[in-house]
Amino acid sequence: MTDLVVRRLLIDLETPIARHWAGGDAFRSAYLNALSMSFPVGEQFFIDAVRLGFKALPPGQQARFQAEVQGFVGQEATHRRIHGLFNGHLERLGYENRWAVRAAARIARIREFDVRHHLAVTAAYEHFTAILAEHMLARPEQMAGAEPRLQTMWQWHAAEESEHKSTAFDLYQALGGNYLWRMRWFRIATTYFVIDSLRQTATNLRHDGLLFKWSTWRSGFSFFFGRGGLVRECFKPWRGYFRRDFHPSQQESGRSQQWLREHAGQYTVVGQATV
Repeated sequence: MTDLVVRRLLIDLETPIARHWAGGDAFRSAYLNALSMSFPVGEQFFIDAVRLGFKALPPGQQARFQAEVQGFVGQEATHRRIHGLFNGHLERLGYENRWAVRAAARIARIREFDVRHHLAVTAAYEHFTAILAEHMLARPEQMAGAEPRLQTMWQWHAAEESEHKSTAFDLYQALGGNYLWRMRWFRIATTYFVIDSLRQTATNLRHDGLLFKWSTWRSGFSFFFGRGGLVRECFKPWRGYFRRDFHPSQQESGRSQQWLREHAGQYTVVGQATV
């Protein structure tokens, strides 16, 4: 199991943010803003799924997971709060969060299913966030020119996503979740994630009047398909999830722990949450 602790990020999230805070790049700013817009509602669902999964375990297995589940819950609750503050700045800039509304409606339907389905959905999205996090930590140039406090926010989030990427997956396996369900929900999650992230990015760019500018699309193409681009580097780890013997720990790189060691002055450890 993984030792997970809750950290309080020591950055200023009261000062307003620039509209194109990611180094002046409209596309990168719009895409990362879109991801942030989805986090509070998504992370609450992940917390609920992991808590329910933990409670569904036989009492004899709960001790094995308790500390990790507490750490997972605490980390995700902190992410939800931090991105809620960040999203408040986006609202004040006039951006409309449509992704969260769609996600909340889907979550309401998923809640009717067995808890193993909740965990399969959570594990699928945690795989997405883990590979996106790995890419962000491996390619710090993608954040070049961004406000330092926001660079710290995103890289801290990335490090913790890598750190707790196995929790929902391991609970799903412990509760007897099968390969068929895992693949079905992963395909569904892939479809929604790609469509929703691009729709919200387009909505953000439309608000800025930059959706149809050549420079916007040139930046977007480079971000996804250029050297070190998101799609080019994330496709292989994304595809790894389809293996029957897949486990998130197979894609460890050490970058998460390296970032946390090198930036220990940017946070304080505050303990663990309750399950």
